[in-house]
Amino acid sequence: MNVDLLLHNADHVVVGDGTALEHASVAITDGRIVAVGSDVDVHAHETVDLRGRLLMPGLINLHTHLPMTLLRGVAEEVDLQGFLERVWAEEARVMDAEGSYIGARLGALECLLGGTTTALDMYLHPEATHRGCVEVGLRHVIGPVFFSFPGPDGLSWPQRMDLAHRWPQVLADAGGPFVPFALMPHAAFTVNRENLTELAAFAREHGCLIHTHASENTKENDDTIAFSGARPVEVLDETGVLALRPVLAHAVRLSPSDQALVAERGASISHNPGSNLKLASGAADIVGYRGQGITVGLGTDGCSSSNDLDMFAVMRLAANLARLVREDPAAITSRDIVRAATLDGASALGMADRIGSIEVGKEADLVALRLDSPHLTPLREPHTAIVYAAGRSDVESVWVAGERVVAERRATRVDHAAVIRDAQERVDHE
Repeated sequence: MNVDLLLHNADHVVVGDGTALEHASVAITDGRIVAVGSDVDVHAHETVDLRGRLLMPGLINLHTHLPMTLLRGVAEEVDLQGFLERVWAEEARVMDAEGSYIGARLGALECLLGGTTTALDMYLHPEATHRGCVEVGLRHVIGPVFFSFPGPDGLSWPQRMDLAHRWPQVLADAGGPFVPFALMPHAAFTVNRENLTELAAFAREHGCLIHTHASENTKENDDTIAFSGARPVEVLDETGVLALRPVLAHAVRLSPSDQALVAERGASISHNPGSNLKLASGAADIVGYRGQGITVGLGTDGCSSSNDLDMFAVMRLAANLARLVREDPAAITSRDIVRAATLDGASALGMADRIGSIEVGKEADLVALRLDSPHLTPLREPHTAIVYAAGRSDVESVWVAGERVVAERRATRVDHAAVIRDAQERVDHE
């Protein structure tokens, strides 16, 4: 068999479904995996020797705000509501379409260099944001963001709906790897019932993924009750949103009835432990959520609340926090955490047939880690090493849909230094 690319003889291949192979190779053609194993026999146009490396699926950041890289550090020592007050003021001042584009390129670069190949993003000026991320090489899931008031970007509801109607063409014009058509209502305390019902009807008609914030902290629950007369999950259910299997960001403060509704409707949760801890929002019981059959992926949130886009740090926090919440060191395994950061994230996006694991037929979103570091020696079990020892500095190469977008720790599609320079100049200018 002739193939485009052979990733040859990796010490470990972490499949993403809880299994790992030793001394295995992965063959890729037209951006898809065509063979995996220790006995892959192909003729390759290009071969990359992965001896001394660990190959794993690309990490999936299930909730972030990538252009907020430009707002890193502007909202310190505050809770969620204080954060929103400071950040929305800065966004109105700094984050026009150009600022969002520049910040998105910086965010996408940080993601890829840290082994994240897919991000579920929510941000203002999504056309500019998406264009910036695609240019860098990230698989970038985003869509129009919705508020029932003008919001930091000053758009009216009809303008937001007009963008929703145009969004499939925006995706086509931007190019890049496949991503679903998505809608981004900010939250049930910023989008009223009438508008949520309208979005649910639109999403049903067009087959859209919906992503929204829900129950990030106790005050958000209280604010939603004051705004819409019920808790966030109840509002989403009563307006038809929850039945569309949305991805709920945070979901820290879910009541037992909330959890039952989320499980029954098949919604997924993005657990963002770094942001939740930094804002003192609380600690989500992801073991309990998973036990009810809820799909839980992992995310960083934006750089104003978590300050970085490091999914390796998120995995470690998620694992240790789950143990602490349950007061049980065996509450969750490293295999569970790696799966949450890869295949479960893909499932939440409706993309488990395309990405999230290293399997024949899937698109080749892959990450190679160097293993010649003291903190990865000895390596007894690869999942444990990924969660408790490895870091983004170990990422050497990254492929998205079979394209090598990071090689030798440098981006291949953009000028690494120019992306950083443009971001710094934008901040300095403002």
